[in-house]
This record gives sequence, structure tokens and C-alpha cells, in this order.
Amino acid sequence: MDVRYASSPSDARYYTTQKLREEFLIENLFEKDHLNLTYSHIDRIIAGGVMPCGKSVKLEAADELRAEYFLERRELGIINIGGSGTVTLDGTEYKVSNKCGLYVGRGTKEVVFASDSPSDMAKFYLNSAPAHTTYPTVFIDRDKANKRSLGTQEAGNVRTIYQFIHPAVLQTCQLSMGMTALESGNMWNSMPCHTHERRMEVYLYFDLPDDAVVFHFMGQPTETRHIVMKNEQAVISPSWSIHTGVGTHNYTFIWGMVGENQDFDDMDNCVTTELK
Repeated sequence: MDVRYASSPSDARYYTTQKLREEFLIENLFEKDHLNLTYSHIDRIIAGGVMPCGKSVKLEAADELRAEYFLERRELGIINIGGSGTVTLDGTEYKVSNKCGLYVGRGTKEVVFASDSPSDMAKFYLNSAPAHTTYPTVFIDRDKANKRSLGTQEAGNVRTIYQFIHPAVLQTCQLSMGMTALESGNMWNSMPCHTHERRMEVYLYFDLPDDAVVFHFMGQPTETRHIVMKNEQAVISPSWSIHTGVGTHNYTFIWGMVGENQDFDDMDNCVTTELK
């Protein structure tokens, strides 16, 4: 498990491009038959990916968790961005196809991932947060997600938000998770941008062509920085940081949030003309 420590905004303003990438970018999420996990000390979120190919892959508790099993004191959100696959929870199998999700409550001892076909592998993206109690496991497809349409063509940000793990859909301890899809010809997300003083966020960008990139902007509103990201890479956003991006092509991204509350609209908006 890759461990990242919290960074102060007063320090981050002096980071080089390479240092920004080392602290906040998660470059390699999906490797065949391998589980990649990043533990951030910012609200203790874990973000990761697993791409089963010729065998199933079990979610094990890394030494850093000091736990008997991964979900002994945690909850888990899963969204599949690849081919169809299965997630087996303590012997119960769930079919999880492309862009469908699953919430797994604290106390589930065995989590096993598998792809239906090695030629069209599932890519399970994971977010996990500490949990104080147990809530039921729930399967969520896009039809069950809470749907919101935002943006205008003039602003280049026409998008649809699918709230998968959200109080309008199900109950969790603190984890929120969803997916935002930009329409063709639209490249901006979350602009005007904002910060989340009461929670942090992780973005996974995907559905990008191989020759396209996303310029992900972060930092305090008057001390902005950017990280250039490729398809299927994730970025950690501290509570003090804006989190917005523009692509050279339209894309989809998964957002995951943990922290003080689960109010989706609890944000501190930034005036675009005051950004620096």
C-alpha cells in the first residue's frame, strides 16, 4: 500500500511539478491480477484499483491497517469502469457491469473481484473510509443513482452527475461517491470551482483517448497549481484545495468524498475572476 501524508497549503505553494505529482497524483491504478491501493492521511481515505484477468483477486488488509481484514473498521465503495465482472462478498456474488456501483458495509470479511472475460477485463475502482458502524451492502446501477444535469454549452461544461453513494440513495458512515460524465464538445468540470473545508475529495479521470490529457487544477484559490493527467489516473484533493479540470477531449470522472459531512452542496464557492 502506497502511503501519502497530509500537506500544508503553505508548503504546497512551493512544490515543483514533480513534487506535486508525488504528493497528489495516483498514476498506476489498474494492473492485471493486481490490487493497487493508496492510503492518504487526509481523512484516511484509501483509493485503489483492481483489474482481474486470469484469476480472482482478493481484497487483503495491508499491514498499515493493523486489521484482521480490510473492512474490519472500514466501509467501501466500488464503481466498475471496465468490462463486466463480479464482486463476491462473504460468499454472495454481485454482478457489476460497466459504470455500475456497489457499497459494502463495515464488517464484510471477504471481498473477491473477478472479470467475466479475460479479453474484456473489469476495472474496479475503490474508495474506502473509516466507519463507526455497519450499514447494509447495496448494489447501484446508473438507473438507481441520483441524477443531476448541470452546465451550459456556452461554458463548455454540460455534464450529468450520477450520485451512487449518497444520502439520497443509501446510508453510509461518511463515504460519498459518484460519477460525472461530460457531453461531447464539453471539457470543463466544476467551474466555477470551490473548496470543501469540511471534507476532502479524490478524482479519477477516465474515458479519455490515449492522446488526450486533463489539466487538473488544485491549490488555494489565490495560489493555483495544475497537474497534467492521463486516462485512468486519480488525484487527491485536500480540503483547502480547489479541484477542477479541463481536458483536451470530453471525459468522465469519478469523485469520492470523506470527511465531516455528506451534504453534496456544502462547499465554499470561488469567484472565477478572483482566481490566481
